[in-house]
Amino acid sequence: MAAVPVGTFPGFMTEGTLLYRRGEYGKALACFDNALKLRAEDKHCLVSRSKCYLRLGDTENSLKDAEASLKNDKTFPKGLYQKAETLYTMGDFEFALVFYHRGYRLRPELQKFRLGIQKSQEAIVNCIGSPSSVKLENKEDLCFISRQAESKKANQKLQIKLTKDQQWTKKQEPQRNPKVERQLLGELYADKAYLEKLLKDEDLMKSCTKKGIKVADMVLSGIAYLDTRTEFWQQQKPIYARVRERKLRQQRWIRDKKRKPAEVARYIVKSMEDIDMLLTGGSPEESCKKAEHVLKTIQGWSDDEVPNKNELIGNLHSCIGNAQLEMGQMEAALQSHKMDLEFARQNDLPDAISRALDNIGRVYARIGKFQEAIDTWEEKIPMAKSSLEKTWLFHEIGRCYLELDKAEAARNYGEKSLQSADEEGDVEWQLHASVLVAQAQEKLKDYRSAIINFEKALEKAKLVHDDPAQKAIITALDDVSRSFIEDLKERGREMRDYSFKDFDFSNENTDDDNLEKDREGKESGKESTENQEGEKENEGAKNDKEHESKEEESKRDGEESKRDEESKRDGEESKRDEESKRDEESKRDDEESKRDGEESKRDSEESKRDGEESKRDEESKRDGEESKRDGEESKRDEEETGHDEKQPNLALE
Repeated sequence: MAAVPVGTFPGFMTEGTLLYRRGEYGKALACFDNALKLRAEDKHCLVSRSKCYLRLGDTENSLKDAEASLKNDKTFPKGLYQKAETLYTMGDFEFALVFYHRGYRLRPELQKFRLGIQKSQEAIVNCIGSPSSVKLENKEDLCFISRQAESKKANQKLQIKLTKDQQWTKKQEPQRNPKVERQLLGELYADKAYLEKLLKDEDLMKSCTKKGIKVADMVLSGIAYLDTRTEFWQQQKPIYARVRERKLRQQRWIRDKKRKPAEVARYIVKSMEDIDMLLTGGSPEESCKKAEHVLKTIQGWSDDEVPNKNELIGNLHSCIGNAQLEMGQMEAALQSHKMDLEFARQNDLPDAISRALDNIGRVYARIGKFQEAIDTWEEKIPMAKSSLEKTWLFHEIGRCYLELDKAEAARNYGEKSLQSADEEGDVEWQLHASVLVAQAQEKLKDYRSAIINFEKALEKAKLVHDDPAQKAIITALDDVSRSFIEDLKERGREMRDYSFKDFDFSNENTDDDNLEKDREGKESGKESTENQEGEKENEGAKNDKEHESKEEESKRDGEESKRDEESKRDGEESKRDEESKRDEESKRDDEESKRDGEESKRDSEESKRDGEESKRDEESKRDGEESKRDGEESKRDEEETGHDEKQPNLALE
């Protein structure tokens, strides 16, 4: 199954017609082939392809397409004319004459059928002679046909005899006019003259080539070929027929001077279509020449013949300016569009004014005069009729502001363009507007919003399958992400520096004061206990001091853990931001923040452990004091018991 070509039937037809007019018949044939794949048996497309085949010398396929165009409609004028032209080119003048007559009966107003009948009749006369030159005998048979056949065979035998006997003298033929022959042969006339000159060199004519071919035979065959071509071209287009056609063209030109309104309108419409087709087809020079020619023609007509003459002149100036812009002639294009604007304002034509302002702004933007382009386009804003036109206009103004480093204005116009594109529902312009807004936000260092709009633009690019746009947006997104990460890092450093500078160590001072008060209270308590317990209590005081030093260390560790926790929170925030940007540096920062958090946790756990150990030491100290007290009480009890034992003994004594 043949693959369906990418494109539309009207597009292939338009491109093929343009290529055919340029003389690129092979490319035009390919376009018509694609068009027929989309819409088979289209009679207009078959006629166009038949013309291409005929220009390429493929008369067989040309005749097939011409006949195929008449398959469903036997009265199709274009198909009849194309079949007649193909038969005429093939040398079937009689059949060509038949189809020219058929077309003339259907469309007698078409000049091409009358010319076809005329040239076919002349070709037939050139082949068999005029009726007056044929003398028929008063007999009932057709012996004159047999005599013509015999004379034809005699001529063939004479040619064979010449080649066999190597005769260098030409057979007797009627003398041809060298001037006529030169016109018919064109560039080949010099080749024929050279070959005839070689015939006079007898030594050369007796020689042979390396392959054994006689030079005389080669020269004679070349001259014979040129003679047959001369006869064929004379039959197809005799000199007097060409003179007659020239006269007919002059008559048509004189008649065209007095055009009817319908003919004037048809000429203008056809000319404007040709100008636009040439420009869109990549031929701005031809388009400009065509527009200038039509402009001169219309300027020579009266206002009665062309009622909207001034409007048409302004439109042609616009076409000339567009062609000059494509050719790179910026100053000339600007002048042409200003002429268009002048004609539009003189005749009060709002649409033409809007068109001229649009084109002038384009030229200013192309040459780098962005402020002039902005002023021109802002004048056009009230004239914009559709949402799509506003979308384009706002986008271009925003782009110019972006080129002037006015990011705030560029963002505002980009948002207007996006809003109009949403109203219109145009995905492609939503893509362009989102990119413009994101670029403006990037310049304003609003990186978070820029990333969001770039991501939206990336989704739109995927919807319209625009691979180059996707690659460009991904690259821009990476650049914005890096800038965002650097900005976050700078903010983080500033916040840390700010927190360290503004951190009030008064809390630490108050903690130290409280510790000192506790120490004084403990020291006073210790002094009281020292008076009671002595050296053992001094040892307890030493343990208390050690415990206090441990508590201070634990507090310091706690403060460090708080700082580590704050750094951990900062790291977590940076981690969230960095995860949205998908960057390796963010992962590294997260890992470092996690490590800091783990270290802070470890420090807090160690501080907790130190606190538990200090508590255990206090409990052991209390247990030791209680055991000491118990020992002292036991000693006192023993002393009391010993004293009581001594008293009875004294009483006995």
